[in-house]
Amino acid sequence: MYAIFSLITLLLNLFFEPSHTETAKEFIPTFSISQNPTHSIPKGQEYTFGYLEVLENRSSNSQKTIKIPVYIFKSRNPNPKKDPIIYTVGGPGSTTMPSAQYMNSYQYLDDRDFILVEQRGNYYAQPHLDCPEWSKAIYQSNLPGFDLSLSDSLFAAAAKSCKDRLLAKNIDLNGYNTNEIAADINDLVKVLGIKEYNLLTISYSTKIVQVLMRDYPERIRSVVMDSPLPLEVNYEEESVGNLLQSLHQTLSDCEENENCNQAFPNLKKDFLRFLRDKTEDPLVIAVTNPMNGEEEIFHLKGADLITVFSSASTADVPNIPLEIHKLLAGDLSTVKEQLSNLLEGPGSGSGLGMRLSVWCAEESPFNSREAIELEKTKYPEVAGLSPEVFTAEICVIWGVQKVAEKENQAIKSDIPVLLISGEYDHETPVKWAVALKHNLSNQYHLIFKGWKHTPTTNWANPCAMQAANDFFNNPSSKPSPPCFEQIKTPNFNTGS
Repeated sequence: MYAIFSLITLLLNLFFEPSHTETAKEFIPTFSISQNPTHSIPKGQEYTFGYLEVLENRSSNSQKTIKIPVYIFKSRNPNPKKDPIIYTVGGPGSTTMPSAQYMNSYQYLDDRDFILVEQRGNYYAQPHLDCPEWSKAIYQSNLPGFDLSLSDSLFAAAAKSCKDRLLAKNIDLNGYNTNEIAADINDLVKVLGIKEYNLLTISYSTKIVQVLMRDYPERIRSVVMDSPLPLEVNYEEESVGNLLQSLHQTLSDCEENENCNQAFPNLKKDFLRFLRDKTEDPLVIAVTNPMNGEEEIFHLKGADLITVFSSASTADVPNIPLEIHKLLAGDLSTVKEQLSNLLEGPGSGSGLGMRLSVWCAEESPFNSREAIELEKTKYPEVAGLSPEVFTAEICVIWGVQKVAEKENQAIKSDIPVLLISGEYDHETPVKWAVALKHNLSNQYHLIFKGWKHTPTTNWANPCAMQAANDFFNNPSSKPSPPCFEQIKTPNFNTGS
């Protein structure tokens, strides 16, 4: 299907390379095969790896280009369907490329080709918008004894330092947003000569697919949105409330489960009171610093201690009541482990520049300041917990242009869509998928009981992946794999 890529790319380069002595012609995106893939691929899996070259900023007059890595995995089926699946992960700022190592686990290849696309600005893209300065600031702000009055200046300096470094590399920060990523995927489809294709997206990348459905719908056959984030949602205005709602639902299910309720009576009431009490009178914990062996003293409020719940994955859900019970009983082992991880040193800052550009152009400008401030104080259990990913002041420093109003408005489409939600997902709650349904005339919705964020990546139980693959094979009906009916409210671990 894609055997003539290299020939097409060569011809395009020959005929459309801009001349230094003539006015530059319209840029034509290209795909160039590379013999140096980013990751090791499972033995026996056929694939093509290469780079899509596109304009950095389609809205400017610059002809500066960037390169985006792409894997094209050949289906295991000797007679594959003609419509491949294009997949890109969440974020913004997360890399898709590591998924290439695990193609043996992806059911989609049983029926059709599967294409991985890195989002521009992420780790394996050229350029990569990293911000180690920001990661260092996070690390410093988490250290015991940090003067919170210095927080604003610390992060402002980090944002400015990162921005100055990226600008010195001649990177146009306005070129890194959801619209440009959607246009990249549309360019890839055209360059590869794909007549019809499907899209698999998770979390943030569900915003990318909404732009594609609105602006480039012609070749899209079907769409799976796993843990959808509607364009029109102002994430930070309700993120703390979503977290508390998910906690309430999880612990209410424990109360309604005879074994869980018997083992942990009044768990929800006791935990909420505990969080409120510690917000007023912080919990003092001593932790050994793994970097130097010294003892560090932390003072933790409810906003810190709720991570016992918020950091749990779907695989951890059955243990959530037990972990909360342990905390209430004075067993601080889980909290100490989390704190120890904080002390291990700053992260690399991978993709954080990309995240800043997206957030400051598309999310922060549409926020209500009143709603943001209310989220910080509305819930006494976690009072002071900030819903802001980046403050408005940081976005002023970053200085990217606000996107058009339509980027914060709902789309309408009749393209077949499968919406997948985790019942306990506080990052992209079920209600957001329900809201999307009103404007998608050809949609189905599956809610996975007791699961959290991005069900299709739950490797312990690939039921959501099976549902997605069934939908790609038949987008005209709601998928109902037998495994879905077997998923019930979690069988909570009582420790006995």
